[in-house]
Amino acid sequence: MEIKQVKRVLIISPLSTLNTTWGDTIFATLPKRTYSVLYGTAEKRRKLLDQGTDFCIVNHDGFEIIAKHAAGMFDLIIVDEADALKNPSTDRFKAIRRFMDASPGCRLWLMTGTPTPNEPTDAWALAKLIESPYLTHTYSGFKDKVMMKLGKWKMVPRPDSPIEVAKVLQPSIRFDLKDCVDLPPVVYLKRKASLSAEQKKAYEAMRKQLVAEVQSGAITAANEAVKTQKLVQIACGVAYDEQGAPIELDCKDRVNELLDAITQVNGKVIVFVPLTGVQDMLYRKLSQKYKVEVVNGSVSLNARSAIFNEFQNGSGVDILLAHPATMAHGLTLTSSKAIIWYGPITSNGQYTQANARTERIGKKHSTVVIHIAATDLELRMFNRLENKQKLQGILLDILGEK
Repeated sequence: MEIKQVKRVLIISPLSTLNTTWGDTIFATLPKRTYSVLYGTAEKRRKLLDQGTDFCIVNHDGFEIIAKHAAGMFDLIIVDEADALKNPSTDRFKAIRRFMDASPGCRLWLMTGTPTPNEPTDAWALAKLIESPYLTHTYSGFKDKVMMKLGKWKMVPRPDSPIEVAKVLQPSIRFDLKDCVDLPPVVYLKRKASLSAEQKKAYEAMRKQLVAEVQSGAITAANEAVKTQKLVQIACGVAYDEQGAPIELDCKDRVNELLDAITQVNGKVIVFVPLTGVQDMLYRKLSQKYKVEVVNGSVSLNARSAIFNEFQNGSGVDILLAHPATMAHGLTLTSSKAIIWYGPITSNGQYTQANARTERIGKKHSTVVIHIAATDLELRMFNRLENKQKLQGILLDILGEK
């Protein structure tokens, strides 16, 4: 903008970061520039676009709503957390591809700390979007280049896949946080809870059912994560029936383990809870003693922004009960002295990004990441998440050992 190469910028980012990350940062670092957050109805977004602000900020799924109207308005597109575009068959990917094809001369910058959160093949879509001159393969060709068969059904990354990924993700520049600022170390701790008699009964019944499904071939790699969640639900204390209604189980020991951990931290805490039914249960129990706020997909953008701001800068929130999917990108929450995972998730990308909320400039203390688990399955899931290993096959492995 200073050298007149860029006149107007569109920033595409996760919903949680529209105001609290991008908006606040533009205001703080570029006070002479204007920005608008494109959120609301389609008509409202179009009106905001027409205001001509220097920066416009829209969420990933909202971009498709304004894409046609925004044609010709921007000469730079910045996509934050660009790993959201790793699947080339999604509407997100196709919308940006169409926009760039119809916008000659428009620059595209993709930003991510996890370009390949799950597989080396995740890099293909990002390289395709920027028209990397080093991407010479179709998706299937690139997959053959970076993956290999291990047995009849299993695919694993080739040993040289990181070299191939680095090659196609050019031109690029990498900033490693540890090279930018001296941060205290992160400490990972595990706390073992016990299942109640009610949980044990439900867990064993579900395990036997899943063993039978394995033997019949009903559990495949495609639906394994869904089956895994059934056991995690029981261990966390809230399972869902066939209609999706939550059923609370006695989980006193696990809740007490959480309360003990919070007490020992003696400061603000982010508690990641992967199930909304469990969030509701924990809110009732924790709010009797602490100032607690819940953040999940049902909480509006404005409400989220207010909660994050109060947690980071105020004294009105002690504990954030957060679904990791709504907290996995961009936010700076260095006021938290610890991150507690009440239950494991199946996404390496979400886990890594969620833990990074406290690994930001301005951090003044070590961060403790605490894993609470009551079963062997959960412990193995946390171990794989911590070591950035694939979670696929973990349930089948455990059920096969019984």
